[in-house]
Amino acid sequence: MSVPVQTSLAGLLAQTQHRVGRRIECALRAADMSVEQWRVLTLLADGAGHPMSEIATFAMVPAPTLTKIVDRLIDRGLVYRRVDTEDRRRVLVFLSSRGTELYHLVGTDVAVAERELADALGVEDANQLAELLIRLLEHLDSGH
Repeated sequence: MSVPVQTSLAGLLAQTQHRVGRRIECALRAADMSVEQWRVLTLLADGAGHPMSEIATFAMVPAPTLTKIVDRLIDRGLVYRRVDTEDRRRVLVFLSSRGTELYHLVGTDVAVAERELADALGVEDANQLAELLIRLLEHLDSGH
């Protein structure tokens, strides 16, 4: 029996996000990684190093939760902290070489899961949905 589908835009977005998140969680399960941990690794994969506030925003978690996530990733040897050379008051988080390896390995499984989602819609509709979601995010970020 399927779960009833929401009819409001907010309900549809929440229900879709929940179901997509479960698909991504399945791809991350073998690496014993949460979606939030994956988001942290995704941001850090650029190699630039990022402050905790920026990572919290990107990973969509509150600062105290992010501290626990980063501590767990440090314990696993996937990330490390370093004082910012330009601003000694700020700490940056970087992906370790082990974290980079895991990111690329798990990234393949995540990409397959995301490709399956896009294939369910077809290329044109998937691109249109992405454009619409970007427009909605830009509108929401503009303060409306």
